[in-house]
Amino acid sequence: MKVRKCSRLLIVNEKDQLFLFEYKDEHGVEPFWATAGGELKAGETYLAAAKRELYEETGLACAIGERVLEREDVFAVAMSVPAIWQEQYFLVQCTSDDEVFAASWTDEEKTTIQRWAWWSLDDMRSAEAVFKPSILPDLLETVLASRGRG
Repeated sequence: MKVRKCSRLLIVNEKDQLFLFEYKDEHGVEPFWATAGGELKAGETYLAAAKRELYEETGLACAIGERVLEREDVFAVAMSVPAIWQEQYFLVQCTSDDEVFAASWTDEEKTTIQRWAWWSLDDMRSAEAVFKPSILPDLLETVLASRGRG
């Protein structure tokens, strides 16, 4: 099975809200919410990919913070086949005044990303939405607790 190395971005604003994209793809699964981020290019580090993906997918130029999670899972999304995803999640702190825009989306992103939204932890806990990975609310809670919030 192919290994896909990906940097993911846990973008949190001053209101303790998490930025997520809603995806819908040809795999026929119900729409789900996930962080910005994507696959490393040849020779690219996880941190370099995180910086690149942050701008390409959101237009944001915020500093990339600490790595908050490393995980591996098997799944397929968008136009991919099932693969082993080796992901590293980086914390990005920004403000709700920062303008989000699709700076350099691929054709795949233009097709699969339906919208974006800022999610509070309470909203994530009470929503019937699907989050991928399902641990996103717990990860946000851990990050907020480490900042003395949440």
